[in-house]
Amino acid sequence: MTKPIIELTDVTCSYGGAPVLLDVDLAIHERELIGIVGPSGSGKTSLLRVLLGSLRPVAGRVERSGTPRIAYVPQVETVSWSFPVTVAECVLMSRTSGRRLPWPSKAEKLELDDVLWRLGIGDLANRHIRALSGGQQQRVFLARALFAHPDLLLLDEPTSGVDVATRHDIIHLLNDLNASGLSIVLTTHDLNGIAAHLPRIVCVNRSVVADGAPAAVLRPDVLEKTYGAPMRVLEHGGMPVVVDHFQRRS
Repeated sequence: MTKPIIELTDVTCSYGGAPVLLDVDLAIHERELIGIVGPSGSGKTSLLRVLLGSLRPVAGRVERSGTPRIAYVPQVETVSWSFPVTVAECVLMSRTSGRRLPWPSKAEKLELDDVLWRLGIGDLANRHIRALSGGQQQRVFLARALFAHPDLLLLDEPTSGVDVATRHDIIHLLNDLNASGLSIVLTTHDLNGIAAHLPRIVCVNRSVVADGAPAAVLRPDVLEKTYGAPMRVLEHGGMPVVVDHFQRRS
């Protein structure tokens, strides 16, 4: 396997109190598609911030291969959608370095058009972002990230708040982007709709509990250690299916 784009070794992070991440080892290689799963408060978003470089460890090492371009797509719920910009303006804001003029060049306009149509929102370029559906908003932020020409794309809960059809569209789109050579790391709560369809899953609860293919990771013992509650794992069509299993105490 090639040298990792980013490698974390014994990384511990804190916001001033107890560690949110503890002794984390994780390597991200070229062309990987990785899902990070775990309960709320387990450190998934903090882990993305470490990869992005916006959260510095209090212990451990973060090694990068050269200076990889990294794009980050936040949860749509955390964005102020009342900001008065159109879809096109929002995407163009991601390209700031090296620009001499405040308006886009002809080449940037052509690239913008290509990216928007590639993501299925080419007809929304002049629409205000607050007038979009949840799935359309997610695609705008994907377009914004891709317009920056990243080597690694980080997404925080990219299917949160969208319907089943939109969720399938987004995961298929991410698969296509990964097949074209883009490395992708995403967090998700959706073990069956998203995580089970990814080639590599990392279970996190402050530390890395397990790391591997769905069949090796989505197991009752691993999930109970990750989520702190018993879960059943069935098999359907050759794929693991996770079922919450709460036992009533006598």
